[in-house]
Amino acid sequence: MVIRPAGVDEGIVFVRGDLSGNNRIKANVHNVRDTTLATTLGLNGVTVSTVEHLMSAFSGMGVDNAIVEVDAPEVPIMDGSARPFVDLLKDVGTHVQGKGKKLLVIKEKIAVSDGEGTAMFLPSAEFRITYKIEFKHPAIGIQSYEMNFSDVSYEKEICEARTFGFLRDVEYLQAKGLALGGSLKNAVVMDDHRIINKDGLRFPDEFVKHKILDAIGDLSLLGIPIIGHFIACKSGHRLNNLLLKELLIRKECWALLSRFSKEGLLNELTSLRVPSFQVLDSAPATPFAI
Repeated sequence: MVIRPAGVDEGIVFVRGDLSGNNRIKANVHNVRDTTLATTLGLNGVTVSTVEHLMSAFSGMGVDNAIVEVDAPEVPIMDGSARPFVDLLKDVGTHVQGKGKKLLVIKEKIAVSDGEGTAMFLPSAEFRITYKIEFKHPAIGIQSYEMNFSDVSYEKEICEARTFGFLRDVEYLQAKGLALGGSLKNAVVMDDHRIINKDGLRFPDEFVKHKILDAIGDLSLLGIPIIGHFIACKSGHRLNNLLLKELLIRKECWALLSRFSKEGLLNELTSLRVPSFQVLDSAPATPFAI
């Protein structure tokens, strides 16, 4: 995988370098093709799978525009977290492109449910995340976590949380041709009774923190930073995607404004707290490869 700079308002674009013609896929909610155990983007019959960790790193570090070239139908899994991507973005540097961000501000509740889990947006002065998971497994049980989003909190609290799953899920993915490089080096794996990784967890609530990591990546497919409170219980890629689609339908529940528009920040909007991202390098950005 190689990540290259992109122009203003290009967004995140995946390019399948192993294919010729019709090989570009813009990372947005409309191009989500599958949400089974991972988020898969597709366009014109071409797909790129397991994009959520990289998208999460882009969102966590405030990167809006980038070209991602891959030579296979899946993004490299790395160590199963977003930490390697965050470190590489910090090493190569980012820069301001001279155009202010737009923001989507939640004004009214928007919610979706599948009978088992729920996901919703509520009004808030900042981007907050509250997540609860419940697994009938002795190593997980019930976990919850809440955070106010920023690049600092993302890097400190979330980006190192690894993906997790059960042996039966790994077998299912590999039967579909995915996660072929999956091992105990890039996932927390459990049998029916325990964690089988020799070194255990990175922190006690790694499971719920990884679900937040995934959600940040999934929600970034809206293409616009959200100011609101995201609350999820037993959610996953599918519900995260359905919530974005419901949001696009319910236009009366949100407002779009420019971060630098004085007119847009009058009255009730003056209390908004917009995440500020560190500019990692003032020099022109350069490509880096994995």
